[in-house]
Amino acid sequence: MKKNKGMLILFLLLGWLAGTWIAEALEPVKAVSFLTASTPIKWSPSADLDIIIYDINLELHFSLLSLLGIIAAIWLYRRL
Repeated sequence: MKKNKGMLILFLLLGWLAGTWIAEALEPVKAVSFLTASTPIKWSPSADLDIIIYDINLELHFSLLSLLGIIAAIWLYRRL
């Protein structure tokens, strides 16, 4: 099977999503709170160019489990 960038991006997003879902499911367990703690990364570009005004808000949340999901996705992608 031929590997392409679109498939890699899909694997990365699904791994990130799976890791985030697992982190949310384990959030009530205090013993693994270091794995479920989320760190947001925010980016808000905006401009007023007289004819076009834009304001974009992008916020990404990372936890150790979501990063482990991304790593697992890369491993699975390479196994294809």
